[in-house]
Amino acid sequence: MSDVETGTVTTKVPARLDRLPWSRWHWMIIIGLGTVWILDGLEVTIIGNLSAQLAKPGSGLEITQTQVAGTAAALYVAGACLGALFFGWLTDRFGRKKLFIITMIVYLIATAATALSFSAWWFFLFRFLTGFGIGGEYAAINSAIDELIPSRHRGRIDIVINGSYWLGAAGGALLTVPLLNSFAVNVGWRIAFGLGVVLGLGILLVRRHVPESPRWLFIHGRDQEAEKLVDDIEGRIEQEKDVRLEEPSQSMTIHQRQSIGFGRIAHTMVARYPKRTILGFSLFIGQAFLYNAITFGYAQILSTFFKVDTNTGYFFAVIAIGNFLGPLLLGHLFDTVGRVPMISATYIGSGLLLLGTAWLFNQGVLTAFTLTACWCVVLFFASAGASAAYLTVSEIFPMETRAMAIAFFYAIGTFVGGIAGPLVFANLVESGRPGDTALAFCIGAVLMIAAGLVEVFLGVKAEGKSLEDIAEPLSATPASAASTSAAPAT
Repeated sequence: MSDVETGTVTTKVPARLDRLPWSRWHWMIIIGLGTVWILDGLEVTIIGNLSAQLAKPGSGLEITQTQVAGTAAALYVAGACLGALFFGWLTDRFGRKKLFIITMIVYLIATAATALSFSAWWFFLFRFLTGFGIGGEYAAINSAIDELIPSRHRGRIDIVINGSYWLGAAGGALLTVPLLNSFAVNVGWRIAFGLGVVLGLGILLVRRHVPESPRWLFIHGRDQEAEKLVDDIEGRIEQEKDVRLEEPSQSMTIHQRQSIGFGRIAHTMVARYPKRTILGFSLFIGQAFLYNAITFGYAQILSTFFKVDTNTGYFFAVIAIGNFLGPLLLGHLFDTVGRVPMISATYIGSGLLLLGTAWLFNQGVLTAFTLTACWCVVLFFASAGASAAYLTVSEIFPMETRAMAIAFFYAIGTFVGGIAGPLVFANLVESGRPGDTALAFCIGAVLMIAAGLVEVFLGVKAEGKSLEDIAEPLSATPASAASTSAAPAT
């Protein structure tokens, strides 16, 4: 599809959004959009902790634990990859709001159908479709959040929101304990998926009040709507804070377009920003292998090596809390110390700690409790880095390609690491040999360290900068470019 230009407009919308003080309106954005990561964490953790239960006779499904932790997990991730690409393209073309409503509806239908599974093939199909909806959420939600949050807060907010995945993971882990112990083997897991539908409906109701991105509106020929929307936001905040907001001086001139062709998107990522493209791949592949492998496979490790099968949720909840505390406590440093030192330190540090954990596990000195403690420390740092991967790819590419860039890196990185990870991990753990599982740990550690080193050399200093300064919009005129401090293409 070729570019379709509709006119030219000069706007201060980006500068007006970036200079806004923090307010209740921003909290509404976080609640309406950011809470979907809690839902994703709930989904992935439930399936991981239910794997042993689903494999038991009488569960209603003829399925093995390896199929749940391996095949079903890989299909969920494959669906997320394809959903990210499909809905990412639609998000850049039709807007953020339409798509974050549609993708939630897809998730709700697929999750409800999963709860009604009567055979393995049905379970596999709707795990794939659940992932399809969640993958679309990543592109639509990250785009909207970054375009609505002021630049000085963008790093910590994005990282904490992505890290909130682990609140859902902790909730899902703890939820499985009473469901596995208090209900029949063929009932508890169905209730678990049903509760995901209830939470999703609540998110959908809040999300109706989240507006379209004004940045998307003015580029796509709806500048009057964008200006009115920002006027309304400013009015609310001025009333709440009892202040008068000053008019910013910075403006930019845009050639408005109805759409951006795939050829232009590909050229932007490969030819205009090749180093940033390599960076995005590296960060996503490293964290995707590590996280998808351990998220889907930890219950299998506990049952295989430590004979823990029905109470794995307690152990996973501890890991999940460590994961959330990392972004929560370290998030502000990504805006103050800076993106490059913090991303590289969290990736390399977590990789080194994981190598140590692999050695201890192979020596047979760890118990279920001490292994959980080791993973909690490793993932405290890894979680902040992984959250920063989503932040990185959502802010270092031009506005017109943002959702597609997020989708592209998520899909490719997750396809390589997220599908291979659960399959490799499940098979290595199934052997019952500590050395095989330690090898899986080492693979994840090496990939994280390698990604951290790429960040050292190719990372982008984006802290505190407007999105338009980090990556000039493709639609910006030469005059507009000259009046901004846009970072050079790398």
